[in-house]
Amino acid sequence: MPIVDPRSGEPLTPETGAGNAADADSAAYIVDLDMSNFQQVVLEGSVNTPVVLDCWVPGNEACQNLMPVLEKLAREYNGAFVLGKLNVDEHRQIAAQLGIQSVPDVKLVMQGQLYDEFQGELPESQIREWLGKHITASAAPEASPEEQAQAALEAGDPSTARSIYQQLVQDNPGHHDYQVDLASAVLAEGHPEDARAILDNLPPEHRDAPRARGVRARLEFGEEAPNAETLAALGDRDDSEAQFLRSLRRVADGDYEAGLDGLLTVVKRDRAYGDDAAKNTLLRVFDALGADHPLTVSYRRKLFTLLY
Repeated sequence: MPIVDPRSGEPLTPETGAGNAADADSAAYIVDLDMSNFQQVVLEGSVNTPVVLDCWVPGNEACQNLMPVLEKLAREYNGAFVLGKLNVDEHRQIAAQLGIQSVPDVKLVMQGQLYDEFQGELPESQIREWLGKHITASAAPEASPEEQAQAALEAGDPSTARSIYQQLVQDNPGHHDYQVDLASAVLAEGHPEDARAILDNLPPEHRDAPRARGVRARLEFGEEAPNAETLAALGDRDDSEAQFLRSLRRVADGDYEAGLDGLLTVVKRDRAYGDDAAKNTLLRVFDALGADHPLTVSYRRKLFTLLY
């Protein structure tokens, strides 16, 4: 499928495109919409290329979390769809015509018609599934081994991810990040001691790097979290200790959002519990997820607001 510049309708070539690949991506796949280009990009442009219309407002946390995910997917799909971003506050007339009631509101326009939509902030995996219903995988470039491994993890298939990372480690023995990724997949597969051994065998500068610390934090959460019997013994208790233990279990099980919510609740109502254990655990979860993870960004902001 040729890549079409949504502003001109012409195929994007080295001569007509931007001066470098990043600029070309921005010009071809991601467009800020207004009254001057909405018809051309969305209504006319969607005849050739599907348009994902992201309706957002500044300062809205869900919009701020969702937009980077949509931009990432637009670049990853490499021209299979165009992402059109509409600031609802600045373009209320268009928003009214679209029937926007709340944000974020994401619509898929194909052949000039509304094909599908969703409201609110969804996880990346669900957005991928939503796109996949209408945009064939063949339209996107072939996924790299790293992307295939990550997709396998998101689909709950850690054994496939482990196999891919094992091959990457074998082919790139000096690429220590692949070894960390392998440890992460092994941990997800349910083998914490094997994961620990991989991490412990890394050179010191990689063993203590943020990526490895994150995997080690997840490993430690699994060891610290209460078992089913302990949780059952809590009964209906809703004190700080019970809330903290349930949250720790959720984090260890990978239900990060629910775990972060519970930890934030403990910080809010009982900072003294466990010598600030809830806040310190929140920071460890951020470390485990990584600085750029949407949940880290969102809950770090919530924690900062609560504390200061």
